[in-house]
Formats: sequence, C-alpha cells, structure tokens
Amino acid sequence: MAELLVTGGAGFIGANFVHYWRKHHPADGITVLDALTYAGNRENLASVQSVDLVEGDICDTALVTTLLDERDIDTIVHFAAESHVDRSISGPDAFVQTNVVGTHSLLKAAKAVWLDNNKPHRFHHVSTDEVYGSLGEDDPAFSESTPYAPNSPYSASKAGSDHLVRAYHHTFGLQTTTSNCSNNYGPYQFPEKLIPLFLLNCLHGRALPIYGDGMNRRDWLHVDDHCHGIELAILKGQPGHVYNIGGGQELPNMAVIDEICRTVDNAFVADRSLVDRFPDAPAAQGQPSATLKTFVTDRKGHDRRYAIDATKISTELGYAPRRDFSEGLAETLAWYLGNEHWWRALVERLRA
Repeated sequence: MAELLVTGGAGFIGANFVHYWRKHHPADGITVLDALTYAGNRENLASVQSVDLVEGDICDTALVTTLLDERDIDTIVHFAAESHVDRSISGPDAFVQTNVVGTHSLLKAAKAVWLDNNKPHRFHHVSTDEVYGSLGEDDPAFSESTPYAPNSPYSASKAGSDHLVRAYHHTFGLQTTTSNCSNNYGPYQFPEKLIPLFLLNCLHGRALPIYGDGMNRRDWLHVDDHCHGIELAILKGQPGHVYNIGGGQELPNMAVIDEICRTVDNAFVADRSLVDRFPDAPAAQGQPSATLKTFVTDRKGHDRRYAIDATKISTELGYAPRRDFSEGLAETLAWYLGNEHWWRALVERLRA
C-alpha cells in the first residue's frame, strides 16, 4: 500500500490520474491538493471513491509539510501547474509563481519530511515536451538528452521546475522521477484547449479558429495512456531519471481539426438524436463541420513542431500507448456528449 499526494488532482490530467490510480491500485490512499482555480473542478473527482480533496496552494509549504507528515504520505505525484500557453503570454507572473515557486515549495516540504527523517519515498514530477523548444521539419524527435530551449513563458516556467527537481535529487538525494509528455486529450479537459474547444464549437456552429497555416505539428497522447506511463515511472522508474511519454501520433493541427470535424459528422449520422440536442451544428443541417474552419493570426512564439521519442520508457519500463488518435478522439467525443452537464457550466464561465 502507498499513500499518495496528488497535486493539481482536480484538473484535467491530475483528475484522470486519480481515476486511473484508484481503478488499478484500489488499496492505496489518495489525498488531492488543489487550489481549485479556474481549471480545477470538484466535479472531476465526484465519482471516485475514498479520495480526500484538500483545497490549498502548493506554495503553502507549511500546509504541504503537514499533509506529508500527518498522513504519512510516501509518494507525491505533481501535476499542479498553470499550463495554457496563451494565458502565459498575457499573464506570465502566475506561471512563474505556480510552476517554479510552487514546485520548490513541494520539494522543500518533501526534503524536510522524508529526507530529514530517512523515510522511503518517491517524488514524481509531471512536465511537458515544450521545454525542449521547437523542432525543424527533419529534426529527430525529442529524447531525454535533448537540450532545453523553452520558447514561451509557460514552457520556461516548466523548464525551471524540471531543473529544481533534478537539483534536489543530485544535491540532496531526493528520490525523484520526471516525465515529459506530449499533447494530452481526453475526458475532463478544460474547454479552452484545442480538442474540446473545437469539438464543442462544432456542436454549436461556432468558428474553428486555426492559428497561422494550421501546419504546426504535435504528438497526441490520450490522457489514459499518459497515466499508464506515469504509473510505470513511479513504480519501476530509476530515481533521478527522466522519461518522455508520447502517443506516437505526430500530426499537423490541420489533420487534427479535420479528424475532429469527421468525428462529429459521423456521430450525427450514427445518432440522429444529436440533431435535436445541437440544432446549430452544421452536421445537424446536413453540412460538414469543416465549413466552420477559420484562419486567424498566428500565436506569438508559436513552436512549429514537437515530437516525442519514447524509446527509453518503452524499452526500460515496457510502456506502449494503447490507442491510436482516431479511436481516442471518438472516445473523447462520446465522453463529452455523455457529460453535457459537466462542460456547459464551464463554457458559460468562459463566455461570461
């Protein structure tokens, strides 16, 4: 049995991880620490049994120290982060505070409770492929030895947190692992991100705003596959090591958007009740969702290409993604269609 503290566990990836861990490790204790800012949502954990949600800030070192000590926590899984690139451009301060200062707060608490008392432990830090910068068209995919070259305030703040985790392992001996993932998608994703935003815009007949020429490339990873990779890193990963987790689905944004449109159109053909539920959708009127595509000015500092080389975690820990993109996207749309109550409140909040 383990006792986990999952930071940011009411957010998108964190909540999916809590669901995943409870399913696969039912005897373990789980405490979630989440500040419940705009992207955190209690409803994300409503169906999970025996999880204690503590509302609090990871920058509150005293609170984290108390939780680790009083609950005999032996594993931290650190998701809590500001993560939206557009928001980091308009307001970078929050990203430095949460991602850098907050991570250091957790590390200080972990050192004080675990190392100073010689307790067995694991600190797993969840990061992003964006810390490696942008790839050229013919460059090899990011590996764990790729030099860091972050290009946005978001990725720079995550790079800073990665370096702090590395330093606490090498300087103090904290038992850490880090994973750098590619673009996630799946249930519970906040509807400002590309896939849920475009799915819901297709359903409501709203424009699909495409940055630049739409040919920026990303590797797409279903969140459940990501959680499996994190599980392997926690249970089998070597302390001090970094593991890149990818979905093996490198696609240009335009291909992703076209697949979203096809998936929505196919759903309306298969289920005619959607016509009454979403009458403003082009698909409800016999038109392709692709008619909603609109090109907009490119984002500042928009990285052209990311790609993940997952050889290390595959060969050393046995990781392999279990879904291709078309399958995962169809599952994701089905989840959003079946959980309309969940996303309608969030959409209204965004539009207010």
